[in-house]
Amino acid sequence: MVAHKPRNTILPGGVPKLSRSAVYHKRALYKRKKVAVKASVEVAPTHKTKTVQGEKNGGTRQVPLKRQPRFYPTEDSKKPLNNRRKVKPTKLRGSISPGSVLILLAGVHRGKRVVCLKQLPSGLLLVTGPYKINGVPLRRVDQAYVIATSTKSTFLPSSILLLMISSRGNLNPAGTRKKMFVDSALRNQDLAERIALQKELVTLFMELTWK
Repeated sequence: MVAHKPRNTILPGGVPKLSRSAVYHKRALYKRKKVAVKASVEVAPTHKTKTVQGEKNGGTRQVPLKRQPRFYPTEDSKKPLNNRRKVKPTKLRGSISPGSVLILLAGVHRGKRVVCLKQLPSGLLLVTGPYKINGVPLRRVDQAYVIATSTKSTFLPSSILLLMISSRGNLNPAGTRKKMFVDSALRNQDLAERIALQKELVTLFMELTWK
């Protein structure tokens, strides 16, 4: 018995002699009938049979399993899509760390060098000049708008880290008609606290830098 010789052979380089369409016509696959087997789909019942008393009521009645609402809204309301994304903390660039000297690229202080103090929970960087040296106060800056230099300030003791407190939060009185208007006294109090924090931070920086 002679062994079957394949119709298609492999040429040097791993390339087949005949293409896929040529083998399709040589095997006459177009003459064969393709019988598709349909998958059995079970239809879930939507009604149930309920016995009804009374001679003139027919004996049984089809009752829907899921009752339709009696009232419909006059306007279509958009249903919010499910959001499964979890809030992840912003990844800090490897060249930036507390004490790194950065160059600002945007804002009124662009082109100035500042010291990075820490990364806030919002992902922004808390930087300062300090204010007494180059006029840059405590500011929040996105790390996309800074250039990290190789210079790093190593004098960031715990006293400075304790001073880096967060802001007072939302100054607008919630639940009142004056939500869009901020009390001037509360704003002045917050401004005074920030100025005092700035002065204390500058004093610590100057003492650690020039001693």
